[in-house]
Amino acid sequence: MMSSPAALTVTPEILQQLAPTGVLRAGINLSNFLLVTGRTPTDDPVGVAPDMAQAIADHLGVALRLVPFDAPGLLADAAVDKVWDIGLIGAEPKRAEHIAFSTAYVEIEATYLVWEDARFKTVSDLDAPGVRIAVSERTAYDLWLVRNIHSAELVHRQGFDAAKAAFVDGHLDALACLRPALLKDVQEIAGTRIIDGQFTAIQQAIGTHRGNEAAAAFLQAFSQHAIRSGLVASLIAKHHVQGLSVAPVAALA
Repeated sequence: MMSSPAALTVTPEILQQLAPTGVLRAGINLSNFLLVTGRTPTDDPVGVAPDMAQAIADHLGVALRLVPFDAPGLLADAAVDKVWDIGLIGAEPKRAEHIAFSTAYVEIEATYLVWEDARFKTVSDLDAPGVRIAVSERTAYDLWLVRNIHSAELVHRQGFDAAKAAFVDGHLDALACLRPALLKDVQEIAGTRIIDGQFTAIQQAIGTHRGNEAAAAFLQAFSQHAIRSGLVASLIAKHHVQGLSVAPVAALA
């Protein structure tokens, strides 16, 4: 267990907000292969995100129950049903309507896969009339694109595999995704290349329900202490994850 600054003191109010059932229920996004890298023999998720949830539960002194979701949008939707107490997904303004997020504990670069002979040189070149970009709907990077792409057309599909198929079968101009995933796909899809740079860095954070002010403050402090103490870096190393970066300490943390 980490040594704890005063901000990580567990009060009865924090415990009531984060473990109202006596167990910390942690929403886990199974589709993020960087944060969930495997399964136990009993099919529980394994990886950086489950381990972060376990560290929080250990600090609170309660048992952990992982609540898996097949996609981040489904996890975010479930906030209104309160089937989880914390959710480990990318922090996005749309999701923040119902979820109070900590600042990021890890970041993941997002960019585009394009055809080798395409005219595009930078990520900004893709936002142009007539350009079609395949993207997995309601991912954190899709939500960023929806807010920031003004001229290109986003071609949404449910899940990354479907988005990749749309890119290949429809010979679309680009496939948007996390860079680590595209590093694999550029080897599999002949005649493609990855655009240098990033259009955004996905901020993977820890969220709780809006209105849980004490819990949100605790999770913010926990996230920052996990960065400073080396816990986040140790979890990345433990699970041998490539393409996941420890987020910088927040300016006001």
